[in-house]
Amino acid sequence: MEAFRKSALVEEDGKVTISGLPYKKGDRVEVILLKSGRAGKRRGMTARELLDSGLVGIWADRDEISDSSEFARSLREKAETRGDRR
Repeated sequence: MEAFRKSALVEEDGKVTISGLPYKKGDRVEVILLKSGRAGKRRGMTARELLDSGLVGIWADRDEISDSSEFARSLREKAETRGDRR
């Protein structure tokens, strides 16, 4: 299963129109709608905001993590395969 994020503004009660999707006629898709709670485009963190957030270096004192890159890769792989359990 692949995921694609696209946001849209509800312009009429009960209706959402999304265009510009990378799918073709006949493709089957599953749609999950999440209300973001704010209008407009979602803005990511700036480098300064990320540094100030406390996230950088969060694993520095973890003794059980010898290679943080490998640990992060392992977490991503587990997260990507969670939906495959059937």
